[in-house]
Amino acid sequence: MRKMKATRKVARRELLAIEGRPVEVSVRLNPRARRLIVKVHPSTGEVSVVAPSQRALERAVEFARGQSDWIARQLKRVPAPVALGVGSLVPVRGQDHVVREGSAGRGAAWIETGGGERALCVAGHREHHARRLLDFLKREARRELEARTREYAARVGLKPRRLTVRDTASRWGSCSTSRSLSFSWRLILAPPFVLDYVVAHEVAHMREMNHGPAFWRLVREIVGDTRRPQKWLRDNGTMLHRYAMKG
Repeated sequence: MRKMKATRKVARRELLAIEGRPVEVSVRLNPRARRLIVKVHPSTGEVSVVAPSQRALERAVEFARGQSDWIARQLKRVPAPVALGVGSLVPVRGQDHVVREGSAGRGAAWIETGGGERALCVAGHREHHARRLLDFLKREARRELEARTREYAARVGLKPRRLTVRDTASRWGSCSTSRSLSFSWRLILAPPFVLDYVVAHEVAHMREMNHGPAFWRLVREIVGDTRRPQKWLRDNGTMLHRYAMKG
């Protein structure tokens, strides 16, 4: 899941009319690009135009305008956002939990099970609910990710230099050459076998900084099956980006 970072500088932002409504387009300069290209992020709906040179930047927006029909089709495929709040349904470890208002004194947010229902409870004023739920999910993610990283790293006889948990849009995990690991907090929304696989993948990169046969053998030694979590992420990964603060 490592990806080489290319230099992408946002030159400017423009508004483009797509099916009668304004859509913000980020115009980016990437010297590694070979041509002008329009992108629509499948999870967030962010529209961008990548230009290979300063000269190409001048016609980037016009190029995107010519792709309006394609952009509209891609935007229709972006999943509708789910605001974190009372009444919403949020997956935790792959199981749906309904968000309920909890009584004071139990903490900011917690999970309750019983009566055939899994509930994600949140206390306090409603204007604070989204933040408290997000903080809870991030804490749960960090706890799971740190525990699994310790376990898997011990198996390969290495220790990560650092572990960070972020909200990344394009990848679920990464490993630097200095053995710093980074993961998306949204993995806590997925079934445990998916989180386990992503951690195993990045831990394996601490020893094998490639995707060669030795790397994949190591991943399988750590976590076993790789095809099931890979398929789950292909089929469902985009949906994990639906859950967000109101705004």
